[in-house]
Amino acid sequence: MSQLFAGKALINQKGEEINAEEALKDKKIVGLYFSAMWCGSCRQFTPKLKRFYEALKAAGKEIEIVLVSRDREEEDLLEYLEHGGEWVAIPFGDERIQEFLKKYEVPTIPAFKLINSAGELLHDARAEVTERGKDDAVALFEEWVQKFPAN
Repeated sequence: MSQLFAGKALINQKGEEINAEEALKDKKIVGLYFSAMWCGSCRQFTPKLKRFYEALKAAGKEIEIVLVSRDREEEDLLEYLEHGGEWVAIPFGDERIQEFLKKYEVPTIPAFKLINSAGELLHDARAEVTERGKDDAVALFEEWVQKFPAN
């Protein structure tokens, strides 16, 4: 993740800035979650992604999710983070939001994209999390690790 997040900050659930490189260090899988509190479909998918993420963390799996918020106000982003998983977010108004929407071809939300350490798109994973994430999150994660080895 060093190339994509070098010298950049993320925020945690409390809205505190954290070092992006440190937060993403040694993660086998990083997912960008494009979402917003105002989006009904996002509010339906977020609990599924949260359960998936929590199951993987409980199993000791190296994953991180970065929320790329489409919220219109910073307060909405912070409130949405409270309801999500323990994941991190790109700060409100950060230029990377628009950059990532374009780079990862995200015309609509919600979207959940897996990326590699070079920031290259590996996989659109929303459907898999929805369909299989609840039943066996660890098996799905292990499939991703096999299919998309760290580079």
